[in-house]
Amino acid sequence: MRFYMVDVFAEKKYQGNQLAVLLPEGEMDTSEMQRIAKEFNFSEITFIMSGKQSDGGYDVRIFTPDVEIPFAGHPSLGTASVIRHLFERDNDGPVVLNLGVGQIPVTFSEGGEPVLWMTQKQPVFGDAIEPAVIAEVLQIDAEDIDARFPVRVASTGLPAVIVSVKTLEAARRCSIHHGRFERFLKETADANILVFTQETLQEGNDLHVRVFVNDTGYYEDPATGSANGNLAGYLLEHQVLGANHIKLRVEQGYSIGRDSLLLMDASKNGGEFDIKIGGKVFLVAKGEWL
Repeated sequence: MRFYMVDVFAEKKYQGNQLAVLLPEGEMDTSEMQRIAKEFNFSEITFIMSGKQSDGGYDVRIFTPDVEIPFAGHPSLGTASVIRHLFERDNDGPVVLNLGVGQIPVTFSEGGEPVLWMTQKQPVFGDAIEPAVIAEVLQIDAEDIDARFPVRVASTGLPAVIVSVKTLEAARRCSIHHGRFERFLKETADANILVFTQETLQEGNDLHVRVFVNDTGYYEDPATGSANGNLAGYLLEHQVLGANHIKLRVEQGYSIGRDSLLLMDASKNGGEFDIKIGGKVFLVAKGEWL
């Protein structure tokens, strides 16, 4: 089968989050897909399982090295980019993905290098978590966490614990304690951890974000569309920026040498959220899986 590699939420090649997109020529066993995901060992890979269906979408499955998941952000944008490149070049409308959470539409802004935008599901929020608990996992002081805003899980399809820290220096000190994180995942919340601060490395950006994932090795993700969609819902729910409509530039991945830029355009009207996360995608390789 053919495969393509893309860099998602990047400003140029070899930045952002890596993704492999595979196109099986027939049915595949789930266990084989999982083994291929482990072979790539990217944060996620995807399989395009169909052509365009009667509902207008393409059936897509997403795998981490350990497990199949119903939704993720950079796989959605990266896969839509490959579909557009291969099958939808004459289509000015959205590319629709049929994922485990339902249909996710991805739109393309034209002109120069296009920005891809996905619309995420309505956020769901969990109970507040004691700051001291998450501070132990991140190996920072509880005082580093901004007490004005709760530590809590938010999810638009893939949950993340949202943690507001006061300074960029505190965000850069975060380092997962594996034993404590393992207990946290079992006893408190089976979710990624997103740390954010309004201090940034790059002038012109609005937020600095780090995301630690609940997968083998508890590694750091360079660019996380799903978690930033969760963050958008959190920012609106708790009026962190004092606005019901936010348009932000979010930097991520700097701590691991994969500089990334995610764009956030989100609003809340009554109890309804409209959350869009965008970024650029670069094709870096294509080949044949043997």
